Amino acid sequence: MRKDSRRTTTGPPPRATSPFRMVAWAALAGTLLLADAMRDDHPPRPTTQTRQSAERTAEHGAPDRPAPDPLPASDPVRIRIPAIRVDAFLMRLELDAKGALQPPPATAPAFAGWYADGTTPGALGTAVVAGHVDTPAGPAVFHQLGALKQGAEIRVDRRDGRTALFTVDAVEEHEKGRFPDDKVYGDSGRPELRLITCGGTWSKGTGYQANTVVYATLSAGRAG
Repeated sequence: MRKDSRRTTTGPPPRATSPFRMVAWAALAGTLLLADAMRDDHPPRPTTQTRQSAERTAEHGAPDRPAPDPLPASDPVRIRIPAIRVDAFLMRLELDAKGALQPPPATAPAFAGWYADGTTPGALGTAVVAGHVDTPAGPAVFHQLGALKQGAEIRVDRRDGRTALFTVDAVEEHEKGRFPDDKVYGDSGRPELRLITCGGTWSKGTGYQANTVVYATLSAGRAG
């Protein structure tokens, strides 16, 4: 575990139909704040067409299984990932004036957040949940995210009383300067979920050099 000079990174906030750029956590005046896009050379808000579902499925290694009917929109309130012992409340994440996603506060490392202007988990489209891998206080909610394996289950409890069950299709690590926006945020025509935190090596001057991304597809929606 690194010392308290660490920085954390979360994933970019895609709108309903167009992906946003990556954002990075930066330490400023002793508090972790969300910085501008990871680096100036990262392409802002890609405008290329998103990939078709079949191509994206092949890239992720997702099984060719029928998708359940999408759930209606409803705010998520809790995320549970039994394989890595995550059981966390979810808070709404918004954009700041510069278009960057405001993170959960560093004083609440056990919380994750969902991009509230995007897709709600279980609804048709790609929902995004971001969280710290660590903070100056130590390991945070997504500290073990990179250890997830294909087939693991993610449970998202929603305000309407339903639980959206997702199955992990793939876990990937992407260098910040080569982050595949379309692949991560594009709409495949299925209810999907992305979990994003920082990853890769850590540098005192620039923080984490990569991002860990979990790709998951809705496998069931049930009451309670």
